[in-house]
Amino acid sequence: MDRRQFLKISSALAVIGSLPTITLAASPSPGFDYELIVAPANVRIAADGDTPAWCFNGHFPAPVIRAKQHQPVRIRVVNQLDEPTTIHWHGLRIPIEMDGVPFLSQPPIMPGETFDYEFTPPDAGTFWYHPHMNSVEQLGKGLVGAFIVDEAENPGFDADVVMGLKNWHIRDDGSFTALTTPRNAFRMGTPGRLMTVNGKTAPTYYIPAGGAIRARLANIDNTLTYDINSPQTDLTIVAIDGNPIAKPRPLDHHLMGPGMRLDLGFIAPNNAGETVTLYHKNKVLMTFQTIGEDKQRRELPRLPLNPIQAPDLDTAEVIRFAFEWDASINPIEKDGKVNYRFWTINRTPWDGMSADNIPAPLATLERGKSYIFELSNLTQYHHPIHLHGHTFTVLQSNKQTIEPFHTDTVLLGQNEVARIAFVADNPGRWMYHCHVIEHLKTGLMGYIEVV
Repeated sequence: MDRRQFLKISSALAVIGSLPTITLAASPSPGFDYELIVAPANVRIAADGDTPAWCFNGHFPAPVIRAKQHQPVRIRVVNQLDEPTTIHWHGLRIPIEMDGVPFLSQPPIMPGETFDYEFTPPDAGTFWYHPHMNSVEQLGKGLVGAFIVDEAENPGFDADVVMGLKNWHIRDDGSFTALTTPRNAFRMGTPGRLMTVNGKTAPTYYIPAGGAIRARLANIDNTLTYDINSPQTDLTIVAIDGNPIAKPRPLDHHLMGPGMRLDLGFIAPNNAGETVTLYHKNKVLMTFQTIGEDKQRRELPRLPLNPIQAPDLDTAEVIRFAFEWDASINPIEKDGKVNYRFWTINRTPWDGMSADNIPAPLATLERGKSYIFELSNLTQYHHPIHLHGHTFTVLQSNKQTIEPFHTDTVLLGQNEVARIAFVADNPGRWMYHCHVIEHLKTGLMGYIEVV
């Protein structure tokens, strides 16, 4: 939406929702809220040529799915790839049958097949969705999208902007570079070349002058940890990884590993034409520019906390997990390809699974019981550790001062030890892994079982 278009229609918008918006899925099948068609599509990301991407509904960015807290949503997924896929709803506490992990929670969606997802989100916030098969390629080529759960009662922001952060592995002509290399998978992961927000380089978004703005950032990248900062001093962190924080705090800088999200709130400058810019380190991510008459907002709306059950820390069982390198010799498959295994959880590398071969869980938890996980990163690289099906509380770290907060993904730095706690209240077999995609594909993955 450019400035002229905005001015033309702004008088008709008594309440501004999402500016600019990402196209929603159109014409779903009867009885469904959304239909996602997974298929190859040429998209323009680079300046000099199209990219042969894999997309939802034929374009990038993917449709933003918007659901309502405590209300059911039905989504039909149609697989038009030449390989199986699934869809995982990252960060959502939903039944195991809807979690989208092949073999562990559902059969793969084979080429030409459909799968119907239906669930009721208990939490409001910023989430996202992606396949959980052939993840390096399917996510790397574009199968990533934002999932927004609106609060049961509208908190009253004047603009709600959704931004997916992704570094594309593409050349200037749009062709793909290598999505992964063994050398990089053994380290931090293979970096992309082109940093984008919603598929654009350093875009500008127009917001109402003097309005209360909610900026939702989702790291949908395979590899990169973003260091979010801004020279403006009045930006406030209001939610982390889909969960409002009890005491919103000013943005200094915030590290977002792959899979993580961040909601920022701010009062827009009062005069038309003023800007607010977000950076990754010292690189411009995107810019907001004000237009229209001053809305004269003075305070940010407060977000209600999500209904997360508090763990009993006095009776919680402590389970320790160490994330480290695998020093073993990697096996060679019958076709001559090396089965790279670089990473381990408690000295066990994930070796994949099939319908007939489900490995043992890393831990078996008793439903309704409180647990403390002690997470030790015994490597020099960042690991965003993600747990499916649950929201946990980050309690403490040996590397930083922690104000306890709720999340589904915790970023562990070099030699960092963190403690997280949660109630195992969602039965099923839940994936538990690093969200640097090359790390999970080369061993840094497993699952816990809640019975």
